[in-house]
Amino acid sequence: MTDGTTADRRWTRRHPALPGAPRLVCFPHAGGGASAYRGWADRLAPEAEVLVVRYPGREDRFEDPLVPDMATLADRVTAALPLSADRPLTLFGHSMGAAVAFEVARRIEAACPGGLARLCVSGRPAPHAAPESQVHLLPDEDLVEDLRALAGTSEAILDDAEFRALFLPAVRNDYRLIETYRPEPGARIGAPVAAFCGTHDPHVRPEEMPRWREVTSGGFTLRTFPGGHFYLQDHLDGIVAEVAGLLGPAGAASLTG
Repeated sequence: MTDGTTADRRWTRRHPALPGAPRLVCFPHAGGGASAYRGWADRLAPEAEVLVVRYPGREDRFEDPLVPDMATLADRVTAALPLSADRPLTLFGHSMGAAVAFEVARRIEAACPGGLARLCVSGRPAPHAAPESQVHLLPDEDLVEDLRALAGTSEAILDDAEFRALFLPAVRNDYRLIETYRPEPGARIGAPVAAFCGTHDPHVRPEEMPRWREVTSGGFTLRTFPGGHFYLQDHLDGIVAEVAGLLGPAGAASLTG
């Protein structure tokens, strides 16, 4: 197991917390960076320790090389996390981040029994039920239109040719990574799974999310919020409150005073 003292700290942004506070690890969506969870630590710290995964090729890791595949990404993230059965981790991943979090969850359970408290997944079908797609092969113009349809990227950025040239390589690589990802047959975890979804998400319908139940021998819950793929942006307080409740009394305390 690791305690975070020798791990590669480039991979997470850690927000200080009280000693012994429950730990939450957040995984961004395709093309997203640590800033996607900017408001989470404000609402949870210091009663919960928030660690946000920092993918390479964007934000303050812009010059770091992109990761070639899901296995490599999950291996590197897992190696950077503080693993301990005394302070098990809760993982939350949105969209691509849900699949990354699942693979990291599997590695945590293998490396540190008892080190995973719960997996929270959002806006992504279960790994074995995800439909095939090839968005990463589209021309830049069509890739931009796909991003517009998801309504999670600033229109000002999408309309600016210089900004597009900077961030599209990371977006395309993320899409390639998730679209070529195939989970190991029968891959499962023992920790419970909490699923979240927007009621009008064009990428996954609420009725599809229960298939995450099939990848855990623990419990399963599903919570929906009004909105599309990036429903989190409109319901930040609500979704953070739900996740805080899953962290236990210490995590929920930050929302009640």
